[in-house]
Amino acid sequence: MRMKMNDEFKKLKQKLDEVKDICLVSHIHPDGDSIGSLLGFGLALENINKKITMIKVDDIPYKYKFLPQVSKLKNYEENKKFDLLIVLDCSDLDRLGSFKHITENARYIVNIDHHISNTNYGDINIVDHKAAATGELVYNILDYLNMNINKEIATCLYVAIATDTGSFRYDNTHSRTHYIVSKLLEKQIDLKKVTFEVFQNKTLASTKLFIEALNTLELYYDNRLAVVQVTQQMLKKNNAEFNDIDGIVEYIRDIDTVEVACILKEIKEDEIKIGLRSKTYVDVANIAKVFQGGGHIRASGCTIYNNISKAKELIIREIGLNLR
Repeated sequence: MRMKMNDEFKKLKQKLDEVKDICLVSHIHPDGDSIGSLLGFGLALENINKKITMIKVDDIPYKYKFLPQVSKLKNYEENKKFDLLIVLDCSDLDRLGSFKHITENARYIVNIDHHISNTNYGDINIVDHKAAATGELVYNILDYLNMNINKEIATCLYVAIATDTGSFRYDNTHSRTHYIVSKLLEKQIDLKKVTFEVFQNKTLASTKLFIEALNTLELYYDNRLAVVQVTQQMLKKNNAEFNDIDGIVEYIRDIDTVEVACILKEIKEDEIKIGLRSKTYVDVANIAKVFQGGGHIRASGCTIYNNISKAKELIIREIGLNLR
């Protein structure tokens, strides 16, 4: 695996030496890892005089708007062509949503990701499902290329790693993760500000939505499965967004009897986004795969194209088959 990764790093170095015009993009419904990885790598490439376009495929969640140079994330200009497209934190190109067509305007694609379900869609595939976050892979790339990591870049990568590891609580955290974070902290990032903005700065709308969603809590299979849901009506009532509910699925997973936690988000009447988390033994990536989704062993997602009641019935049944 390490030899193959080194080969991919070498190919990336060669390609970066050849090209000038580079586009970076990540998945819809952005999170800390996607935004932090994209910004961190994009800023590093700007510093070596590459012409960089960083695409915003969705609104930036409130808690990440403090990130350095976040205003450089721009809407895509239709039909604009690039020498190189770098896709970050996407297990497959469908994760780009309606922006998937961007790939048609790139001569070459680099795929940087840490999901076990990654389909290796790039011309270069820097994929390691053992990495705690895509931000960790970006750090490894910058280190390999001997590219400078300044305070701004370090801040972005720290947020990427801290959020995708649940503040270093999840079992994807390993010794390499802590080593990388220690090197980032050496860049004098404002840890107090990062902690406040990302983890201690909820809006009133977010809090109200969290409470209402928690009131939908249902337990199944001798309290081993916990399920909550968020509907469009709940969003409108609280003047909130789906990003405002971040953390609730982990919250209900922490109930002592629970092995699997599930959240259903009503994107549209017949489009339900499912988030899955497990605690010790259930591989939720396999559950998500049944519905053409994927992710990690302990954290995955999928979309079910049906109403929320039917989607809940389907996902509960599938989870039940995996409990013991």
